[in-house]
Amino acid sequence: MDFDHSPRTEELRQKLMTFMETHIYPRIPAHKAEIEAGQFPVSFMEDLKALAKAEGLWNLFLPSLRDDEPGTGLSNLEYAPLAEILGQVSWASEVFNCNAPDTGNMELLHMFATEQQRKEWLVPLLNGEIRSAFAMTEPDVASSDATNITTSIRRDGDDYVINGRKWFITNACHPNCKVLIVMGKTDPNAETHKQQSMIIVPRDTPGVEIVRNPTILNMHDPEGHAEIVFQNVRVPAGNLLGEEGSGFALAQARLGPGRIHHCMRSIGAAEMALDLMIERLQERKTFGKYLSEQGVTREWIARSRLEIEQARLLTLKAAWKIDKVGAKAARKEISLIKVVAPNVHATVTDRAMQAFGAMGLTPDTPLADSYTWARALRYADGPDEVHMQSIAKMEIKASNRGRSAIWLTPPQR
Repeated sequence: MDFDHSPRTEELRQKLMTFMETHIYPRIPAHKAEIEAGQFPVSFMEDLKALAKAEGLWNLFLPSLRDDEPGTGLSNLEYAPLAEILGQVSWASEVFNCNAPDTGNMELLHMFATEQQRKEWLVPLLNGEIRSAFAMTEPDVASSDATNITTSIRRDGDDYVINGRKWFITNACHPNCKVLIVMGKTDPNAETHKQQSMIIVPRDTPGVEIVRNPTILNMHDPEGHAEIVFQNVRVPAGNLLGEEGSGFALAQARLGPGRIHHCMRSIGAAEMALDLMIERLQERKTFGKYLSEQGVTREWIARSRLEIEQARLLTLKAAWKIDKVGAKAARKEISLIKVVAPNVHATVTDRAMQAFGAMGLTPDTPLADSYTWARALRYADGPDEVHMQSIAKMEIKASNRGRSAIWLTPPQR
C-alpha cells in the first residue's frame, strides 16, 4: 500500500487549498449571516460553483467517468486528501459538487441509470444545476436493516404507485432539490434481499408531502433532514432504477464510497478543531500559566493527533482497497472507518469545545455545529452498532479455530 499523493493529487490539493483560502474561508461569516437571516441558498453559492468548475475543481469524487461526464476521474485514494480539506468547512463540498447525498445519487445513476434517466437527472446533477435526496430511512422501523422498510412501490399498468413515510431525508428541503431516489418494496413475498427496489421520483410529483424539517440537537439545517409522506405517488414505470428486486444491492453499491467520503470529511473537521484548540490554548492563561503549558491540555493535543493520524490511515486503507477490489470486498475496512472516523471527529471537537469553555457551546466558533454533525454521523449510513456487528461476524468467519493451541500452555500434571 502506497499512500503518497500522486503528482496529480498534489497539484489539485494545492489548487484546492488556494481556492479555499481565497474564496471559501473569507466568506464563512457572510455564509453564516445569510443563513441566520433566512437567506437560502446563499447569494454567492452559484458564483463559487462557477469558479470551481472553471478551475477544474469539479466532481472530484467520481472515479470512473464517461466521455460525456464532467469531472476529474480521481480514484478514491486520490480523492481522500481533497475531501479532507473540504471537510474543514461544512458547506464547502457543495461548491465543488462533492456534497452528500448528491454524490451517492450521482454514483447510482452513473452505474445503473438508463440513457433517458441519465439525460433527465444525472447530467443536471453532474453539472450542479439541481440537487437531490435519497429516501430510504423510515420512522416506524429500524431502518439500519434495510430489509425492514415498509414503503410500498406497486406496479399499476404503465406506472408505479408509491405509499409510505420516510424521514431524515437529507437535502429534501433545499430549494434546488428536484428529484428523490426512493427505496421501497415491490414484492414483500420475495426472498428477503430481493423485495426492495429503487425508483426515481421528481420532487414536485403530486402526493409527495414534506411534513416537517426537524432540527438535530436543536440545530436547524435549511437543507433539511425531512420527514416525507408519499401518498399514492404515481410515476412512470420507466423511472425504476435498475430492476425490480435490485434495491438492496443498489443500496450497498451506493453506500460503500459514500461512507468513506463522510469519513474523509470528518478527518478534515477534526483537523480544524485541533487547530482551533491549539491556538486557543496558547492564548488563554489560568493560574499564571498558558493553558498550553498545562499537562492535561498537552495530553488533549497529543491524543487528538494520535487519533486523527490513526483514522486517516484507516480511511486511506479503505479507499485503497475499494480502488483495488471494489466496495463489496472492502466492506470490513469501510465498516471499521465508519465507526472510527465520526467518533474521532466528535472526541477531538469535544476537547476543542472544552478548551474554549462556554464559548465552545455558542455559534461564535464552528465547533458546536461540527460536534452536532459528528454525532449525527454515528447514525448516517448505518449506526455504529450495526457496523460493529458486521466487523465481529467477519472476524469470526475469518478466524482459524484451533490455532490457540499454538500459544496456550497445557496444564502440567
